[in-house]
Amino acid sequence: MNQKNITWHEGKVQKANRQHLNGHKSALLWFTGLSGSGKSTISVEVEKKLHELGLHTFRLDGDNIRRGLNRDLAFSEEDRTENIRRIGEVSKLFVDAGILTLAAFISPFKEDREFVRSLLSNEEFIEIYVQASIETCAGRDPKGLYEKVRKGELKNFSGIDSPYEIPESPEIVIDTENQSIDESVLRIVNHLKNKRLI
Repeated sequence: MNQKNITWHEGKVQKANRQHLNGHKSALLWFTGLSGSGKSTISVEVEKKLHELGLHTFRLDGDNIRRGLNRDLAFSEEDRTENIRRIGEVSKLFVDAGILTLAAFISPFKEDREFVRSLLSNEEFIEIYVQASIETCAGRDPKGLYEKVRKGELKNFSGIDSPYEIPESPEIVIDTENQSIDESVLRIVNHLKNKRLI
């Protein structure tokens, strides 16, 4: 893409102004993990808790985004990378708007997650690895996807015939095999408090 004729147009209201108006900092809580690990479930409950605390939030979910913004993408490695690139850019806009943003995406590739991290300042990207074994996730199978994989009806599935690269140093690890939803939410909210984001 030729960006020669594109110029950044600076506004007079900045992220810090929006954060001040909202009464809290903004950040991106990036939930990553296998399908069925509990990413969406936990992100929903974290957003609910933050809303109850009077904070401005917005949640982005993998399946929801593929119904609109990313409905033109399939599940090839290239399309998955583009999926995360787009959602990273959208998430940055929400953070710039002063909003605590929650994004729940399998995001199987380390390079893609690091790209999203690079869009934000140091403490604005909080990687939350929602951990559960492939056996546990397949046992839960909330969308029936593992059964489709077993029957050969679904290909390029993260953790089975497509890689899932486990985060090496996430800010938070949530073990949904051993932690309840309430414990997981409390841990994430306490992290935000300790970092003085809320």
